[in-house]
Amino acid sequence: MKLIVQIPCFNEAENLSDVVDNIPLQIPGIDCIEILVIDDGSTDNTADVARQAGVDHIVTNTTNKGLARSFHIGIEECLRQGADIIVNIDGDNQYRSTEIPLLVMPIINNEADITVGDRGGFNNPHFSLFKRSLQVFGSFIVRSILNLDIKDAVSGFRAISRGAARQINIVSEFSYTLEMLVQASAKRMSIKSIPIQTNRKLRESRLFQSIPQFLYMSATTLMRMYTMYRPLRVFFSLGLIAILVGILPIIRFVYFYMQGNGDGHMQSLILGSTLMTLGVITLLVGLIADLINFNRKLTEKMLHKMEVLDERVIKVEREVSSQSDVHSTLTKQNKQSKKIVNQR
Repeated sequence: MKLIVQIPCFNEAENLSDVVDNIPLQIPGIDCIEILVIDDGSTDNTADVARQAGVDHIVTNTTNKGLARSFHIGIEECLRQGADIIVNIDGDNQYRSTEIPLLVMPIINNEADITVGDRGGFNNPHFSLFKRSLQVFGSFIVRSILNLDIKDAVSGFRAISRGAARQINIVSEFSYTLEMLVQASAKRMSIKSIPIQTNRKLRESRLFQSIPQFLYMSATTLMRMYTMYRPLRVFFSLGLIAILVGILPIIRFVYFYMQGNGDGHMQSLILGSTLMTLGVITLLVGLIADLINFNRKLTEKMLHKMEVLDERVIKVEREVSSQSDVHSTLTKQNKQSKKIVNQR
């Protein structure tokens, strides 16, 4: 079984060596451990530090593509390199590389498809009280919406099985953390939280400039992804609310009409009719969006099968190439042996 640890980096020359040096060289149940660094358009010597640290693979983005895109590029490269398990860890040394075995063990034992490091919530000594409260409350909202037993929704320290990685398609421009959970919930993957410890913060986050920006980006990403994978539920809820609200002014109009004062309350009838019409239109949009969602699922299923088929073809080609090399070597040796015999 092959494990690849991927490290998305943007100007992490100062911290990258510590992250790489603490990655375990051996893990029970793992035959091969490799390291992949995604240099996301760094302006320092991150790539040089990675080479000096002895990483196995380096992917360099010509420009800064962002964390979500770099994560997806890393996943694709890990799959190409034949990874059975992929661990994602940040390059700022916030997470402890020594705890990678804790993350991968449930996947090795077939107990989970994805594991997420839980930084401890209120018990984390390296976070401020406000950040701890925000993390706990945000994870509670995500857990309630997605019906997942997840305690740290935005933790970037994760392990992913090969099967799960094939099905995850990151399209967000902000961060992969929430989108992965939405997709995993929609595709009924098994997710498990693993308690971990963190190092002290060495620098401010480069992903966002302020807490309000982080909240806005996280909320919009969650709503967009949830709507993408659960369109009927979202549009049905909005349409039903519009219809129920529209009934109220219509009831008001009917009441006054029964009293003989309907002429002065036509605005209630117009408002109620408009809201109910919008509600019905929203329901129809939800049905169309749900059909598009089914079409997307079929497309993803086809792509998944094509990827599996490509892997099998590549494996067969490698075996044939290996056998051809062996045959060529044996033929060459036979020719040399015959030549020696003839000379004698």
